[in-house]
Amino acid sequence: MSDDPDNSLMQLLDGVAHAARGDVVTLSDMLDEFGNRAVTPFILLVSLLLVSPLSGIPGAPTTGAVVIIVLAAQALLGRGTIWLPEWAKRKSIAAKRVRKAVSWMRKPCAFIDRHSRARLRFLTQGLMRWVTLLICVILPMSWPPLEVLPFFSSFGALVIALLSFGLFTRDGIYVLAGYLVVGLGVAAAVITLF
Repeated sequence: MSDDPDNSLMQLLDGVAHAARGDVVTLSDMLDEFGNRAVTPFILLVSLLLVSPLSGIPGAPTTGAVVIIVLAAQALLGRGTIWLPEWAKRKSIAAKRVRKAVSWMRKPCAFIDRHSRARLRFLTQGLMRWVTLLICVILPMSWPPLEVLPFFSSFGALVIALLSFGLFTRDGIYVLAGYLVVGLGVAAAVITLF
C-alpha cells in the first residue's frame, strides 16, 4: 500500500462520491472537495473518471483532455495551486453518473492501492518526473479530434492514470507501466500505418 494513506485511489474516490451527493456535480465542486492540494492528484482523478464509462459521454473526453493538459502544464511549471478556466469549472454532469463511475472503479482501485508502495523512486523525481508530466500534456491532445471513436480516450486516460498514480504515490512501477503502454500504443500505430 502507498506509504502515505492520503495518497490512495480509494480516498480520491471517496472524495468524488462526496462531491457528487447532489443532482449534478461540477469540476468546481470537486476542487472544493479536495481543497488546494497538489496538482497530481487532480490529474489522477480526471483520468480515472475518463477510464470509466463516463468517457462515452459526448464532450467528456475533450473537457477531460483540456483539464489534464492545463493541470499537467501547471505541474511542469512547478505551480503549487490548481487553476482552471471558469468555463471548465462550470462543466457539470449528472451526479448519478459520477456515483456509478465511482462504484465501477472501486474494486480495481482497491486492488491497485493494496499493491502500491514506494519503488523505483527515480522514475518519480527530477528529470523523470518532468518527462512523465510532459507525456501527460502531449497525450490528451489527440483525444478531441478522435472523440468520435468509442472509448478511444479511455486508453489514453489509462496511461495518464498509471503515470499520475505513480507520481502521486512515488511508485515508479506504475510510471514504468504507463511508459510501456505508451510504447505499445506507438508500436501499434506504426504497424497499422505500414
